[in-house]
Amino acid sequence: MDNNENKFQYTYSVKEQEELRKIREKYAEKEETKIERLRRLDKSASNRAQTVAITIGVIGALILGFGMSLAMTDIGAALGLAENIAMIVGIAVGFVGGALVALAHPIYRGVLKSERQKIAPEILRLTDELMK
Repeated sequence: MDNNENKFQYTYSVKEQEELRKIREKYAEKEETKIERLRRLDKSASNRAQTVAITIGVIGALILGFGMSLAMTDIGAALGLAENIAMIVGIAVGFVGGALVALAHPIYRGVLKSERQKIAPEILRLTDELMK
């Protein structure tokens, strides 16, 4: 008698096979393909630019809001400033915050250009390889 005759075999359904494959992919080491590396590099340039621009924009908006509050409320009195001085300081602080908000987009473009220049040789090398 053959040993194979006494063994039990079970085949999973297509749905179960797909689930098994997905679970296995989570734990198996995956090597990055060239197109995935290209996409990741391209996205990294814009991610850094967005992070810098959003940070500057938020800081500018907070400074602008503080300046407005200083000019229009009694915060100046709480800080020990006369009403007229608080309004002047608040307007000046508000202009600084507004300038930062206005500079967020030009800074985004500048950082994006800089980041793209840094990764350009690698992007060009990868695209040359993929286009062959």
